[in-house]
Amino acid sequence: MLGKQLSDSITVSGQITTADVAELAANGVKVIVCNRPDGESSDQTPFAEIESVAQDHGITIHHIPFSGSGLAKEHVDAFAPILASQQPLHMYCRTGNRCQNLYQATLGVIAQAGTANQPQTHAAMPHYDVVIIGAGSAGVGVAASLLKRSSMLRIAMIDPANEHYYQPGWTLVGAGEMTAESTRRETKKMIPKGVTWRKQAAVNISVNEKVVELDDGSRVGYQQLIVCPGLVLDWDGIEGLSETLGRNGVTSNYRYDLAPYTWELVSSLTAGTALFTQPAMPIKCAGAPQKAMYLSADHWRRNGVLPQVEVQFHTVTPGLFGVADFVPTLKGFCDQYGAQVNTQSRLVKVDGDRKIAWFEDVSAEGTSIREQSFDMIHVCPPQKAPSFVAQSGLGDPGGWLSVDAGTLQSTVDENIWGVGDVISAANAKTMAAARKQVVVVANQIMAKRAGTTSTHLYDGYGACPLTVAQGRVVLAEFGYGGRLLPSFPAWLNRATSATRFGWLLKKRVMPWVYWNLMAKGREWLTRTNPEK
Repeated sequence: MLGKQLSDSITVSGQITTADVAELAANGVKVIVCNRPDGESSDQTPFAEIESVAQDHGITIHHIPFSGSGLAKEHVDAFAPILASQQPLHMYCRTGNRCQNLYQATLGVIAQAGTANQPQTHAAMPHYDVVIIGAGSAGVGVAASLLKRSSMLRIAMIDPANEHYYQPGWTLVGAGEMTAESTRRETKKMIPKGVTWRKQAAVNISVNEKVVELDDGSRVGYQQLIVCPGLVLDWDGIEGLSETLGRNGVTSNYRYDLAPYTWELVSSLTAGTALFTQPAMPIKCAGAPQKAMYLSADHWRRNGVLPQVEVQFHTVTPGLFGVADFVPTLKGFCDQYGAQVNTQSRLVKVDGDRKIAWFEDVSAEGTSIREQSFDMIHVCPPQKAPSFVAQSGLGDPGGWLSVDAGTLQSTVDENIWGVGDVISAANAKTMAAARKQVVVVANQIMAKRAGTTSTHLYDGYGACPLTVAQGRVVLAEFGYGGRLLPSFPAWLNRATSATRFGWLLKKRVMPWVYWNLMAKGREWLTRTNPEK
């Protein structure tokens, strides 16, 4: 099979060649859709050549081109009748991401218009007390916490992913301190007992009907809904990045399969230029881009090659870290490693073959483009909310799920809550934040079902264990407005200092806490402390 299966009759892939058309025809494909404009790269097969060969094989082909961020209603309108024809279909673009975005957007529009194939009747549609969108750390954690409060709840969890990951571990994988395999479990083994797993993706929420619409055309009813699908890593948001990830010295700890490549690059580099980048906020774990820098530089220092390595950190933000109390310590480690910190510097393009990166720099003089060669580059991609949130009318102006900062209840509908990276609240998007949020939401929902009001409110807590060296972590714990919220007394861990205790928590304690406590409804270190 060429590419990735989206459904029984639809596949998607990156750029195809004329030779691939014969394989598609042999596999029974009747329709091809190209979402890539001609001329995006020099090695791209022109659409006209693909079209000519497709016609020779009796395949209908359509050209619906748009840029990585240019998906619009006109593209959905053009694709909708093609999708509705239900013929075996193959879609392609540069990497396949655009095609998947168009597919999901069109499914959502079809569902919202009530034209999905054979919609279920209200009586036949499954209904649950609570429906949870997302089976990541937030979804699994809140399901377990709800069942701890009431084992009789009928809960459904919606997520198409086969694998479940402990993503905070990928920083350590990229430093050779943890194996990638230790951060992965099968999703089916993470779903709490008694929860129904719907292995589809949500494409729309019909608030008035209290229904979630899925990508296979089915619908699921709820009394209360928890939205926690995480966020979307926009690899195509940086020109040239998708094509070169995992080779040519281009890597990222934000992906399971790439974190080991980070360590391969770091452990083999003895001289040259190493770049580390951070995009505009919000992103998940805002400290992760610089964690990769610190651990890499520390490895080079311990192996005596740091003087031969030029380390640069480029961040779109105006400062090194968003909470001022931690900045002096972090700057101290940057100075120790001789790292050049470039603020208001945004990665806009990567050419992996030539090993050149381009940055848009903002200064008092204006905006300029800088070209920088590299031997390795660690990239944190731009990030955004899943499109169905805004399409369902539940998003804030940025597309994030609009919630009350304390109750985490939707500002649009009283029967919807949010947890994790998707929410609009001004907290750090970390797993530590989700650990406290799941308890708040579990209490809020149980109070709602009982007709009472919960006083359990979220304080904006987030934790970022900044791995500044092997064996040293600055355990940055803070809430709304940058208020420090340390979990441990100063005699055990000094909040703004690099400590061995923080390293022990990061490497040994918190992975165990996640797999054995949070994912099973055992609520350790979850008390919140909102400002009065």
